[in-house]
Amino acid sequence: MRSLTALPVFNEVQYVDAVLDQVTRFSSAVLVVDDGSTDGTADLLDARNDILQIRHPQNRGYGAALHSAFRFARQQRYDVLVTIDCDGQHEPQRIPEFVRKCDRFDIVSGSRYLEDFAGDSAPPEARWRINQQITHALNQRLGLSLTDAFCGFKAYRVEALRNLDLSEPGYAMPLELWVQAVAAGLRIVELSVPRIYLDESRSFGGSLDDAQTRLRHYYQVIERSMRAFEIGDQDVQQPLYAASF
Repeated sequence: MRSLTALPVFNEVQYVDAVLDQVTRFSSAVLVVDDGSTDGTADLLDARNDILQIRHPQNRGYGAALHSAFRFARQQRYDVLVTIDCDGQHEPQRIPEFVRKCDRFDIVSGSRYLEDFAGDSAPPEARWRINQQITHALNQRLGLSLTDAFCGFKAYRVEALRNLDLSEPGYAMPLELWVQAVAAGLRIVELSVPRIYLDESRSFGGSLDDAQTRLRHYYQVIERSMRAFEIGDQDVQQPLYAASF
């Protein structure tokens, strides 16, 4: 299968070169979506000749960066798209395993909570609680059996992406993704990955840095997405097949 690994990047000058040095070892095609970085990240990217680039003139959000990667993968006719974060919290050597699982699944989603690894980091408390609440809500509302709704380490069968019409620009994009995946009947599997937290501080954008505001926003995105695709709790008669390995 012809695969592409894409990294959404915003102000990652501290990590970008080291992460890309590893990603390019395990992926023959690497795309960086620079989402309006202003800290020197763009200069480091321009100095490399082993990556493809898309650059947003202004910061548009994590989800918007992934939308650009999805479009690129479709336009260039890749078979599999892997997404991995650029903050050092994912292990690039696992990329081939994600790609291989796309021979049987449409979405392969990393999970930091499916099993424990030696040396796992303790997650930031507020982020862990929100992840657990939203993951439970998605499972109850959509008939899924996820353990980690938000992990950015994923692989997608590119042909399956044509069934999605994603518009959420920020960190809530995965919630819209899960709703649309259920509506499209996509095959989903989780793949265990270690919990690695190098920097517990993260801005989710303005008022969303407040945990309760962010949680309310996430619930609103789920409700809005379900209404848009005319999905109600009563419509989920059987759980979507979501095996876990």
